[in-house]
Amino acid sequence: MVILIKKTLLAFAEKHPTSAASLNNWYNIAKAADWNKLADIKEVFNNVDYVGNDRYVFNIKGNNFRLVAMIFFDKRTLFIRFIGTHAEYDKIDCSKI
Repeated sequence: MVILIKKTLLAFAEKHPTSAASLNNWYNIAKAADWNKLADIKEVFNNVDYVGNDRYVFNIKGNNFRLVAMIFFDKRTLFIRFIGTHAEYDKIDCSKI
């Protein structure tokens, strides 16, 4: 997958150093992936959820952090729309960000 806005992950990891290894692992797996549908993602990340409007929520580091990505399977492109703590995630409508 082509992942857009990696600097979002880097900035978050700098602010939350305990997330760095998990985010890096997620990034490397997603970048190497060739997903065509939700079932393909669930083979690797079984806790991913589809929340509508092409948005998918990934739990990072044992659900301490949440990552919302907009995925266009036909273009093999993933946009990082949000990364935050679980509490920050609870305050957003991730299907609209």
